[in-house]
Formats: sequence, C-alpha cells, structure tokens
Amino acid sequence: MASSKVYVVTGSNKGIGLAIVRALCKQNDGVVYLTARDENRGLQSVELLKKEGLNPSFHKLDIDDNKSIAEFRDFLKTTHGGLDVLVNNAAIAYKVNTTEPFSEQAEVTCRINFFATMNCCNELFPLLRPHARVVNVSSSCGFLKRINGKEPESLELQKRFANPNLATDELISLVNDFVQSAKENTHSSKGWPNSAYVVSKVSVSALTRIQQREIDQTRPNDDILVNHVHPGYVDTDMTSHKGPLTIDQGAEAPTWLAILPANNAANPKGQYVWNNKAIVDWVNGPTPSSV
Repeated sequence: MASSKVYVVTGSNKGIGLAIVRALCKQNDGVVYLTARDENRGLQSVELLKKEGLNPSFHKLDIDDNKSIAEFRDFLKTTHGGLDVLVNNAAIAYKVNTTEPFSEQAEVTCRINFFATMNCCNELFPLLRPHARVVNVSSSCGFLKRINGKEPESLELQKRFANPNLATDELISLVNDFVQSAKENTHSSKGWPNSAYVVSKVSVSALTRIQQREIDQTRPNDDILVNHVHPGYVDTDMTSHKGPLTIDQGAEAPTWLAILPANNAANPKGQYVWNNKAIVDWVNGPTPSSV
C-alpha cells in the first residue's frame, strides 16, 4: 500500500485543471492523478506534462457518471488506501450566444457543476486521510450576492443560502427549485438570476461551507480543510479565451489551498478565497477585484 500523498484533480485534461496538475506535480511528493472523461484527451495531456519533465498519472473519471465515480473510488481505495488532496475542478458553462433554451442550460449546468460535484465528494470523502485538503473551484460568479434577481425575493434566497446551519437537503431543494422555475419560466419572478452558471457556482460555494461544518463535527481532530476558490478570469475555452490570466496564474490560488501545511491555523477553513489568496466574506463581500 503506497504511503506517499495522493492528489486528484477532476476535469484536468486542459485549462486551469491541467495547470493545477502541473503545479502539484512540481511538489514532487506523491502521486498526482490527472483525470478526464475522455481517456484519449487525458492521456495526451499526461504526455504533454511528461515532456515537461513531470510525471502525472492518469485515470478516467466522468463526474456525471456514478459508475465512473465508483470505479475511481474503488481504484484509489485498493491502490492507495486513501486520498490526501481533492481538487473539484470539473465544470461546464454555456456560451453567451448559445441557442439552447434556458431551461436546458439550467438543468445541465446544475446537474454537472453542482450535483455531479456533490456526488463525487460523497464517494471520495470517506477516503480522505488526516490533514487532507479539498478545493472546490468556484468562481467570482459563485459570490452569494450574484443571486441578484428581483427583490425582495432574491434577498430571501440569499438569506437561505447564507444560513450557517444550511443542510444539504435544503441546498438541494434550492437548486431543484431554480431548475424547475427555469423550466416554467418563473425563475426571474422568484428572485433567481438569468444565469445557470451563477446558480451552480453559488451552490458549490454553499456546499463547501456545509462540507467543512460536517467534517468539523464528524472528524474534529483530523485537520481536514475544505475551501472554495475563485481562480480568476483565465484564458480558457470556458471563457472563450477572453480572460487576461494564464492557466498557470489561474492555478496559483487553488494549488496554494491544496498544499496548505498540516495543522494549519484556523483560516482558510471553509472559506471563499480570491485568486490573489485573499479570504473574502462570501456572504457580505466585498470582493477584491473583478479579475
């Protein structure tokens, strides 16, 4: 049974995920898994990093497929006996000029960005070893006040998301309400924004807070940290290459959170972290900048 650290980055065959794998490989203290739903693309990315003198490992993982998650979970358990770092990076975003109806955007975006991420965590969290680090890649769009639809309805939604005792079931109910409202074209009147991506990332950020709270309750002495991060506006396929930051710059804050030393101070712990590594009040702000 291997005793070296085990790192996993979901959705990491390109973009910020690939850059996080690159940065983690440079730590040279364990096994770093580059994962992708497309095996060929994943293996091509592994070869790219090997040409840079790095040595990532590959495993197929489609977070939108429960069987794929279970197979990866069993592989990690059998091969390594545990997991030290999980970076939940896999996500999608529809383009501004997309022709898909908003109801479809809402359902698919929330299914992958929120529900699939949550399912992946539910399966892999039991493998987390003491001092494990979990990084949920959120966004500036994941800031709570981006739920900025019709008042006072949006303020009520913000209040529900901000509840420090928010339960997972209630969070799921909120996301399902958005998806159903989008199908009925009533989401605006209920205070939801006209962005499925915003709702999905706000929900991932809210989930992060729940995850840290629950881990503190069930494993209080294990020094496990779960944080959410805005990596910055990065030049990737997702941003249509409009972001001013390189993927390696976008990887800096997520990687920093992934390698926080053992027995870290109280913060960042369950916190919303900006791409400049500043801790941001997720509920009230302000956010440091637009980058």
